[in-house]
Amino acid sequence: MSMTDAQRARVIEAAQGWLNTPYHHRARVKGAGVDCAQLLIGVYAEAGLIDPFDTGDYPMDWMLHREEERFLLWLEHYCAVVASPLPGDIAIWRYGRTFSHGAIVTDWPAIIHAWRPAGRVVIGSADEEELAGRPVRLYRIKE
Repeated sequence: MSMTDAQRARVIEAAQGWLNTPYHHRARVKGAGVDCAQLLIGVYAEAGLIDPFDTGDYPMDWMLHREEERFLLWLEHYCAVVASPLPGDIAIWRYGRTFSHGAIVTDWPAIIHAWRPAGRVVIGSADEEELAGRPVRLYRIKE
């Protein structure tokens, strides 16, 4: 399970291209709207590492009322858990009852994510107060 330097660079470049895209639940349109799950799909598809796919409907507050790990099911289809992230890997944090906020690692703890509190895709840090105290899992795309 490894990504080439060229693949990692494509992921980071694609993620940077989504910066400032407004936050919009279930959307995946660069410059118009995206949420954190759709950002991952859009970036990895743009980088040529996965085919884009339809996640189907998911309520914005799923993680507050259910325990089914829907985000992890999608993620684990394409990725495997890693102990420490490299650029182009994925971090996903637990909110409520499930792991439900994903980001692309640029240079840990630096991340790019569709951040609802900011209302857009931003450069952030896993060390930020809102994320630092939450359980996090780290993933890498499978070959």
